[in-house]
Amino acid sequence: MTQAYIVGGVRTATGRKQGRLSGVHPVDMGAMVVDELIERTGIPEVCVDDLIFGVVMQNGAQAGNLGRNVTMSSRLPLEVPGVTVDRQCGSSLQAMQFAAQAVMSGTQDVVIAGGVEAMSTVEIGSNVRDGLQHGRGVPKGERLEARYPGIQFSQFDGAELLAEKYGIGREELDEFGLLSHQRAAQATREGYFRREVLPVPIKLEDGTRDLHQIDEGIRMDASLEGLRGLNPLREEGVITAGTASQISDGAAAVMIANERAVAELNLPVRARIHSLAVVGSDPVVMLEGPIPATEKVLERSGLTVDEIDLYEVNEAFGSVPLAWAKALGADIERLNVNGGAQALGHPLGATGAKLMVTLMHELERRQGRYGLIAICEGGGTANAMIVERADRLAA
Repeated sequence: MTQAYIVGGVRTATGRKQGRLSGVHPVDMGAMVVDELIERTGIPEVCVDDLIFGVVMQNGAQAGNLGRNVTMSSRLPLEVPGVTVDRQCGSSLQAMQFAAQAVMSGTQDVVIAGGVEAMSTVEIGSNVRDGLQHGRGVPKGERLEARYPGIQFSQFDGAELLAEKYGIGREELDEFGLLSHQRAAQATREGYFRREVLPVPIKLEDGTRDLHQIDEGIRMDASLEGLRGLNPLREEGVITAGTASQISDGAAAVMIANERAVAELNLPVRARIHSLAVVGSDPVVMLEGPIPATEKVLERSGLTVDEIDLYEVNEAFGSVPLAWAKALGADIERLNVNGGAQALGHPLGATGAKLMVTLMHELERRQGRYGLIAICEGGGTANAMIVERADRLAA
């Protein structure tokens, strides 16, 4: 079977809500990581067949087929098309899966997959609020209402339900939230993210210019006492702002190619996409999907969870990776080893590609073989993917 290889990956450092990246247009942010990918891989721009970009809030600055707008704002020639996908928080992981399927089929040879989200500019839920304010309706129609009468699908409620189902208490959540910040702080201090991050030129409030190159949401001085002092997001709940993902701005992209393109264009193979899966799950609990998605991708790969060197399970809320680890018997020491979205942020449409870029670089740093990504998504779906580091492909 034709293989799909990751030949490059890059991300921006995330910016906090109304932070250092808030003045950068999402299309420009996306074009920056695309241009950097082209530079790092050395590929002739005309050899890129397509661009698939994830973005969740497709209105305002992110409307009008953002993927195509990214290609037109980048070094890519106008003949390279672009398309936008929305699988909620897994949008750019889905973009990578679509890209892998395209190059494995042989219908395309090189595809750039990634995503962007400018949550400071296009706020989460703004597309739904627009429908309510202007009489354009809401996503829940008569048939869905008949199946789930009176239920308002909520990720906040789902996070609480997940914690309850898997016996995850406030203390365990706070400790995991602290661990996320501690790991992210150490990775930053040690320079682990330096190779994967593209410095982004920004203009500061005082008119001076700077480069944004360090993830802005990390609390270097995070403490358990500080986390314990936060109020829960739901009355009598266990999730707080400290154990939820941060609203963020950011972009990330990877280049995926088949062996024909790798050979003809002399592209630098970094990893092989080993196996992939996507599943639907209960939309009320909503965030449990990474568990069956991981079970499915492991079954397809023929691997066990113990054979995976590193796991990136998105910290939409702390209860998600904790429930995942409990259900699968996974080693916490291999989980989100450089911190997760509780510290590093969750720029919705960019997160899947962002996690892949981090995972790929960390596998290289540790000389690991297999890495796994799983992401929970609004509506009760989840994507999972296993990659194999390039240096181990012949092993």
